[in-house]
Amino acid sequence: MARRGAGTPFLLQLSLLLLLHLGGECCPSWTLGCASVAVGSPVVPLGSAVTASCTIQRELCRGLEQGKVRISWMLDNKLVVGSQRQGPGGTEVSNLTLPQFNHTQARLWCCVEWNGTKQRVGMAEIRAGYPPAKPLNLSCVLNLGDYGLTCQWEQGNDSHLPTRVVLKCAGSRAQAVTGCTPQGGHSRCTVPRRLLQLYRQMEIWVSATNALGTAESEHLSIDPMDVAKLDPPTLQSIQSIPFQTDCIALAWDVARGTEHMELQCELRYRAPEDPAWALVTGIVGRAGTAQRCGFLFGTQYHFQMRCRRSSASALAGYWSEWSPGRNYTTHEKAPTGKLDAWWGAQPAGTGGQLEVQLRWKAPQQREANGRVLGYRVTLSPRRRGRGRDPPTICNTTHTQCNFSLPAGTRRVYLSAYNAAGESAPSEVVLLERKGQPLAGLRAVPGGEHSLWVHWEAPLAPVIAYVLEWQQVTAEPGHCSACWQMERDGAATTALIQDGIEPFQRYNISLYPLYEGTVGVPIHTTAYSQQKAPSHAPKLHLRRISKSEAELCWEPLPVEMQNGFITSYTIFWANSIADVASATVNPSLSSFVIRGLKPSSLYKVHIMASTATGGTNGTSLTLVTTALDDSEIQFLFLTLGLVFVLLMVLLICFQKNERMKEQLWPSVPDPANSSLGKWVPAAVPQEPLQVLAAREPGPAAISTVTVLEGEPGKQPGKEHPALPAVPPALPRPYVRQESLGEPVQYARVGGTGYRGQRLLPEPAPRFYENLRGRGDGGGAGDWGFLEEPPATFPLLQGLRIGGAEELHECRAD
Repeated sequence: MARRGAGTPFLLQLSLLLLLHLGGECCPSWTLGCASVAVGSPVVPLGSAVTASCTIQRELCRGLEQGKVRISWMLDNKLVVGSQRQGPGGTEVSNLTLPQFNHTQARLWCCVEWNGTKQRVGMAEIRAGYPPAKPLNLSCVLNLGDYGLTCQWEQGNDSHLPTRVVLKCAGSRAQAVTGCTPQGGHSRCTVPRRLLQLYRQMEIWVSATNALGTAESEHLSIDPMDVAKLDPPTLQSIQSIPFQTDCIALAWDVARGTEHMELQCELRYRAPEDPAWALVTGIVGRAGTAQRCGFLFGTQYHFQMRCRRSSASALAGYWSEWSPGRNYTTHEKAPTGKLDAWWGAQPAGTGGQLEVQLRWKAPQQREANGRVLGYRVTLSPRRRGRGRDPPTICNTTHTQCNFSLPAGTRRVYLSAYNAAGESAPSEVVLLERKGQPLAGLRAVPGGEHSLWVHWEAPLAPVIAYVLEWQQVTAEPGHCSACWQMERDGAATTALIQDGIEPFQRYNISLYPLYEGTVGVPIHTTAYSQQKAPSHAPKLHLRRISKSEAELCWEPLPVEMQNGFITSYTIFWANSIADVASATVNPSLSSFVIRGLKPSSLYKVHIMASTATGGTNGTSLTLVTTALDDSEIQFLFLTLGLVFVLLMVLLICFQKNERMKEQLWPSVPDPANSSLGKWVPAAVPQEPLQVLAAREPGPAAISTVTVLEGEPGKQPGKEHPALPAVPPALPRPYVRQESLGEPVQYARVGGTGYRGQRLLPEPAPRFYENLRGRGDGGGAGDWGFLEEPPATFPLLQGLRIGGAEELHECRAD
């Protein structure tokens, strides 16, 4: 074998190599003839076990003659493990068992190892699925055009396997035949006329078959004519018979080709405002005519008709389609019934007249008997055939009228009319509203466009109730149709449905009607549906201080509220994001924020809330003050008082010389005294104590010498014995240029003066023989002065001249 393999021509080996390396494709057994794959069943139930075997004939696979053959398996591209053994005749056999096959379709490959790679040498295709499902809801219809029987059904769940579906039929004495086969995966087909037996019972069913089994639908036993669907009849005419009644007569023609059949027909009709059709059954089709009563006068109706064979069973027979519609309006009749009326009255100036607003409800179609052309209000009832018609005070096409009544008139008569006549007048008594009111009234939503009203019945018997409602708007209006009358006096609830819109507020009033009077109304408000307000109020700053801020806002317009405002919430935050809030009663329109910090910035906004949500407003920025208003007022008042006081003092100082002298007395400057220039003739008994010229310290006078003047000589005259210029003496009275401190020149009396300003230097006036002596106690020394000022009390008794002596010079 080795030599045989070694002598294999090179081209043959190359061909085998190419066949084994066809891009991963296998070498099927019928191509090489050296491998065969067998499976237990090519079609298995989904999820069941699959067995397979692969047999390799070594001598038929060139290149595999030498060495050990290794067989492996692949399910599509997934490696699976089998068991390998040596078979008879030098073959290699591998067996494989898949315990659960979960693929609807897969390929099982048998592979061998050649030159280190796995090569596919055999393959088997396996499919899995379910037996066919039972077809359901089989039904058939006979088409009278070509008399073909069209049947349809529901196929059921997919079996994942190729399935053959056929419709079978069998006559009473004939074998089953295939009636038709659906095409394109549809679940319907048509049995031709040649396979049908009309007017006889036939069995019809659906059969579905695949590799795993067969399923059949329920057998349908029918006469093909019983399932014939006829063409609809045609309505020919509709008219009222006899005239002025509520009955009509209809005539129709059956479809062509059904004249010989016994037909069962139905009629349906309705008015435009009716929610559903009215159905008339049991009409014999071959009659061609029918009558029906109970129609409203002056009303347009829409009519349609359909038929089927009367012999057909109720389960198998088919009605024709409804015929094309036909409209008919019944004749009119004078309106009937009593009109519900409501009124409002008030005095009209002088003369006792009464201004009346009368409202009423339009009659229902059953009572209108046609199209109402108008309404008439008179002061007395119309009497047929007796004189003239009563005077008309209102004739209108609307359901309200305003008019004036003469004094003492409390009754009017209301009637409606159409093209056929006028209704009997309804008496309206204008009663006074002074009866007993109801104990309680409330309204709750009944829907998006309705409100339920509940009240407590009064003790007195009530004839009827009148409900009024009005939408609340910024601009008050009036709805003439927003009222209704409840005729049941024992009722305690009523449903309002006219003119109710969501998110709108309504004022509701209820009037009890008693015998001979009308009760005082009771009121409430309600919403049929609420939501968050459309907007929030705009905040305004009314006042602000260092720790408080008062805010105010305008109430929201009622159209923007969208519900009852349950609360306002004020939010404020400072620059460091400390947020606080407060809830405010909805009846308030202002709020004071307390506990603010001085000279701080705050952002404030308001949220308006209803029962279903809230809406935030825009932000308001405010800055607190450093001081309160009272503190600012006190500060300004204090500064003002101080300023006024200073001004008063200044004015007083300027105007009052006495005060000026008391505070700043005018003291002569000893440096400018004549003593510095005059030398007395007699030497003082006591030498003057003179300080050094440069010695700091006050200059003091310890002795005052008073000289007597010579007879006949005037004071102030220069003494002839004295030289013109006194001798130079030390100048003890010259102001000392010390260290910036004032110099004490003299002490006069007991008080003395220090630090006085210098006076202008007048020409000195000498006093002759002026000498005074103190007691030496230092209580009060004074020197040579000019004329003593009048303000000096110690010099008041000093007189100069002649031989007069100083009465008092000693200071106490």
